[in-house]
Amino acid sequence: MRTVAGYILVFSLFPFFLFILFSSAKEIHKVQGFHGALEEAVSEDQFNITKTSLITDKDGRVFSEMNNPFRLYADDQEIPDFVKEIVVASEDQHFYEHVGFDAGAILRAVVKNLVFTHIQQGGSTITQQLARNLYLGQEKTYNRKLTELFYAHEIEKSLSKEKIMELYLNVIYFSNGVYGIETAAQYYFQKPLGDLNKAELAFITAIPNNPNKYNPAEHFDQTKIRQERLLDIMQQTGKLTEKEAAELKKIPIQLNVRKATDKYPDYAVYAESELRELVARQEGYLKELDNAKSPEGKQKIYDAFDKRMSDVINSGVVIHTSLDRSMQEKSMTAFQDRLPYEGIEGASITIDNDSRKIIAMVGGKNYQKYNFHHAYQAFRQPGSAIKPLLVYGPYIEQTQASIAERVSADNYCIGNYCPVNYGGRQYGTVTMNTAFSQSYNTPALRLFEKVGITEAFNKLDKFGFEKVQQQDYTYAASIGGFTYGMSPLEMTDAYTSFIDGNYQPARAITKVTDYKGKVLYEWKEPRETLWSQQTTEKIRAMMSNSMQNGTGKWAKVNKPYAGAKTGTTNNYNDYWILGLTDSYTTGVWIGYDTPKNMENIERNRPSHLIWRDIMK
Repeated sequence: MRTVAGYILVFSLFPFFLFILFSSAKEIHKVQGFHGALEEAVSEDQFNITKTSLITDKDGRVFSEMNNPFRLYADDQEIPDFVKEIVVASEDQHFYEHVGFDAGAILRAVVKNLVFTHIQQGGSTITQQLARNLYLGQEKTYNRKLTELFYAHEIEKSLSKEKIMELYLNVIYFSNGVYGIETAAQYYFQKPLGDLNKAELAFITAIPNNPNKYNPAEHFDQTKIRQERLLDIMQQTGKLTEKEAAELKKIPIQLNVRKATDKYPDYAVYAESELRELVARQEGYLKELDNAKSPEGKQKIYDAFDKRMSDVINSGVVIHTSLDRSMQEKSMTAFQDRLPYEGIEGASITIDNDSRKIIAMVGGKNYQKYNFHHAYQAFRQPGSAIKPLLVYGPYIEQTQASIAERVSADNYCIGNYCPVNYGGRQYGTVTMNTAFSQSYNTPALRLFEKVGITEAFNKLDKFGFEKVQQQDYTYAASIGGFTYGMSPLEMTDAYTSFIDGNYQPARAITKVTDYKGKVLYEWKEPRETLWSQQTTEKIRAMMSNSMQNGTGKWAKVNKPYAGAKTGTTNNYNDYWILGLTDSYTTGVWIGYDTPKNMENIERNRPSHLIWRDIMK
């Protein structure tokens, strides 16, 4: 009888509802086209539930989260029926019968609220609560409650009951910044929702009724009381027997509250940056920028891309990377142990030779998340580390010269450009192998001149060095003289071409999936042959000699193969060492943020020791 009376009350007040609703246009953006606007607002395509994006290592373990607060999503089939039964029994017993609102509940709420000056009881269905959480906020006014009815009814027209329940359980609040039942399961128990027992399910389902009062972290006993009350309701509605309810109440509840996962910021920050590049490339934003004809046009593209990236990250993607935790920790420890000097910074990158994936990266001595990242944001003069890429590789490729070929290591000028060897010494005629391993400058200039500037840079251009410009096409480049230079990542990436003569840009990300596992983005970059087999073998032989007998000997490691090339820039502003073993390619750079002389630490060979610690 009360249900019938409720429907009579609702429909008799319907014109009044419309008058109030239409007189408050701010509730629906425009009075005109009300139903059209409402249908569009509640269409499934418009749902925008923010989820946490995760970054995983090579073994699929999460090591970083990309947005805050932590938020996961559970599909309908992933939500246990027991949870749905509790919610229906305690929140909305007529959920599967009503059309968005429960007229009987509204009548009871109206009667109760008549004795108060503001809303005390709302009579809200699950659908109304969903409408409130998705669109309307938690304000308690009669105008807002009426608007809620219209939204709830439109939701019921647009979605199945199963979808409504799924959305509801993913948007409701579980205290402590936790939204959604899957998030609650992993926050309070550090277990997936599907792994919780019924006692635990009832416990977390108790929270949303009053998230402050039933906050398990602060009011565990109150939450337990609420849980037992829910189990009693389940018994009363026939979903549990008295014995089952009693046994569930006795099961101990052991909270295991999770902390935010935020490890290896050096690697995580770079992975986030690489994600932007991957999305921009795959979705055509980079091409649009290349075709933009004005600064205003470019800015529009930048703005659109920023919005797109926000949507991607908030959709809850999983960024699968090649991070090797043991190599990352070894790299970080090496910098702590070998770089105690005040103000001197550094970076390293380690790449797996087989996959050409970045497995470890250090962005600074004590890198803090989102600070300046020296591994890929610092562009420095490469010194002699550029010689294999710009001089020896192109020269051998062009001439098929033997590494025993002899070349003068005496002073040499081209026009007004007259570089000298380290210490100003002259060494007469030496083999190319010796010139390489001892890092003499004047032989490199002579070989570079024979190759020709254009031909040498044609080889270098294959690596896509971001800051190399036309004005760098000079003889000074042969020994590392560039306008801006290269990043440690760029240099290490280029050295992977000496693994087997093939080059493929080194990447951290293997793929990006949605929370269901569907692949959304992945790099599709084929390997390209840059050096012949003979050239590759000769460069590797000279790098090995450099490690055994030359400037790289302080980095020597006992491996089936190990080779390296060092670089020191003018005034000892930068120390480089780049090289490879049979398994990995690693590059190390150290220097001050503002270039400054480091001659006082040269004898300590910190860059060599860091490289050795990582690779041994």
